[in-house]
Amino acid sequence: MLTLIGLVVAFVLVAVLTNRATRACRWREYRHSDTESTWTCVQCGARTTGIRGRAPETCLRDNA
Repeated sequence: MLTLIGLVVAFVLVAVLTNRATRACRWREYRHSDTESTWTCVQCGARTTGIRGRAPETCLRDNA
C-alpha cells in the first residue's frame, strides 16, 4: 500500500513540476559543429538553432 501511495505522489509531482510550455515538444538535434546545433520539433515542425546538447526550453509552435 505504501508503494502505491508513493507512486501516486511521484506522478502528481511530475505532472505539477514539468514545464508546460514544452510538454508537447519532441526536439531532435542536428549537429553542425562542436558548439552549435539545429533543433527541430517533430510535433509541430518548429526549427531553431542553439547550443549543442541543450534542447530549447520554450515551445516555438507559433513561430513555425
